[in-house]
Amino acid sequence: MDYLRTPEICFENLPDYDFAPHYTTLDDTEGGTLRLHYVDEGDASAAPVLLMHGEPTWSYLYRHMIPIFTGAGHRALAPDLVGFGRSDKPSQQSDYTYARHVTWMADWLQTIDLQNITLVCQDWGGLIGLRLVAQMPNRFARVVVANAALPTGDQPMGEAFRAWREFSQTVPDFDSGRIVYGGTTSKITPEEVAAYNAPYPDARYLAGARQFPMLVPDNPDNTEAAPNRAAWQVLRGLDTPFLTAFGADDKIMAGVDQVFQKMIPGAAGQPHMVLPGAGHFLQEDVGPKLAQVTLDFIGRT
Repeated sequence: MDYLRTPEICFENLPDYDFAPHYTTLDDTEGGTLRLHYVDEGDASAAPVLLMHGEPTWSYLYRHMIPIFTGAGHRALAPDLVGFGRSDKPSQQSDYTYARHVTWMADWLQTIDLQNITLVCQDWGGLIGLRLVAQMPNRFARVVVANAALPTGDQPMGEAFRAWREFSQTVPDFDSGRIVYGGTTSKITPEEVAAYNAPYPDARYLAGARQFPMLVPDNPDNTEAAPNRAAWQVLRGLDTPFLTAFGADDKIMAGVDQVFQKMIPGAAGQPHMVLPGAGHFLQEDVGPKLAQVTLDFIGRT
C-alpha cells in the first residue's frame, strides 16, 4: 500500500497544540506497515480517556479537552485515524474501508493495551469506536457518545447527508478547516482553520478525507451493514454505562441520541443532555463543558 507522510514542519506552531507525538506501527493489511500517531498525555498509570475524532478532523479537535482530563488526574489519549492528522495517509481512496479502520484501531488499542477505558467518540469516532466496544467490551468502563451514530443502512440517509457526500466527491478544493468552521456555532479562527488543514499540504493527502463519507453504510446490503448490526446486538446486551451528549445545533444528528438511550441498557437512568450553543464539532463550541460532563460521568459510574 502506497502512502504519504505529512512533513513534521507542517505541525509546528499550531495554536494550543504542543503535545508530544507518539507513534505505533500497524499492519496495513497488504504486507506493509503504516504509522499511526496519537497524543498520550497525563499519568500513564491512570485510567485512560480515549478521545476519538471523526471526519475530516484529527486529534487537534481535542486540544482544549486534553488538559482538563490530565488536570483531573486521568491519562488522555487522542489517536489520529489512518489518513488524518500525523498518521500515515494511504494514497488511494480505495485503500480506505470501514473494516480496515476498525482493524487498524483495534490493533492499536491492543498494542498499547488500554484497559478501563472511558471512550469519548464523535462522528466517525463513533462508527469506529462503538465497533471496538462491541469487539472487546471488557476493555471499556463507560462510553460518551457525542454527535455520533452506528448506522446499519436500514434507515434512509437524510438529504443533508446525501448532499454532504456529493460535495465530498465533487468539490475541487476539499478544505477541511472550512468544513469544521461550517460545523461549529461559535466559529473557529483563521489560525485554527489553517491548523485543521495542516496535515494536508496538497490534494494528494486528502484521499481519506474524501473517501470517509462514502464508507457510511447507506443501505441494508452495504458490506458493513451486517457487522454494524452484529455490533448493535452486543451493545444491546451490555450494562456498560452509556451517556449521550449531543450538540443542539447539529441538525443532521438530531434525534440519534434517543436511539442510544432506548437501545442500550447502560444508558438507562443517565443524565443525557443536549448542549446549547454546540454544532456538529461540539469539541470546538463547548469542549470544556463536554470534558466536565465526562468527568462527572466518570465520578458517578
